[in-house]
Parts: sequence; structure tokens; C-alpha cells
Amino acid sequence: MSITTAVHLNFQDSARAALEFYQSVFGGRLVAFTNADAGSVRHPADAGRVSWGEVRADNGFHVMAYDVREEQGYDAGDRAFFVSVRGRDADEITAYWKGLSDGATVVEDLGPAGWSPLYGMLKDRFGVTWVLDVAAGDDAG
Repeated sequence: MSITTAVHLNFQDSARAALEFYQSVFGGRLVAFTNADAGSVRHPADAGRVSWGEVRADNGFHVMAYDVREEQGYDAGDRAFFVSVRGRDADEITAYWKGLSDGATVVEDLGPAGWSPLYGMLKDRFGVTWVLDVAAGDDAG
């Protein structure tokens, strides 16, 4: 038996834009359903909000997102989670870094670190904190 995990991002009115942006960086297929598509509109403001969405790419990238419903309230918080992208190829990680850097605030420049030949952290234009690194040695995780 095996399972998979994915980061699930919560937004208010920007889930589709975030998913489109992540697809532009990592590639893959974007699927998004609004509350109206699902027939589950409880409040008029929720109709166009994403009730379920994801980007899934052949390279292993997978992220899910939705727009929080009107009655639930929304607080993006700070440092509630990081999205980690780890690979073995420095050029690939650098390309993802360049894509995510568009409109981002760099927290830690992309460069060598004690545990990785290449590591960086940034907060993208949607407020999501990403850590990108190249796996060191036998670390495939």
C-alpha cells in the first residue's frame, strides 16, 4: 500500500491565479472547480471561488488549493507552512527559483548551504513561503 501527500494552499479569491502561476513555473495540468461548478454555493460571494483545484506535473510537482468560503473567514497567517521543492538537478531548481521569484520577496538567497549544494527561501507574490534545494548525497527525500 502507498500514499501520496500534497501541500494544500488556502486563499481568498486568488486560488485560481496562484494555481495558474505555479503551473507556469512547474508545468503540469491545472484543474479547478468553482463552488458554482460543484453546485455548492452557500453565499453569493462564493460562486466564483475555487472549491477544489490542483496542479499536477509529470516531474512530481503537486499542489492543491481552494478559496476559503465566506462564512469561514480567512487569515493567511505568517509562516503557517512552507512548500518544499527538492530536486537533484541544480539547473532545474534554479529555473523554478527564477519563476517563483517573479514578484517575490527573497528570504534567503539561492546558494550553497551547510546541508545542501543549493538552497533558497522566498515568499511569492501570493504570500506563500517556498524553500527550494538540491538534495545532498543520498538524500532523495
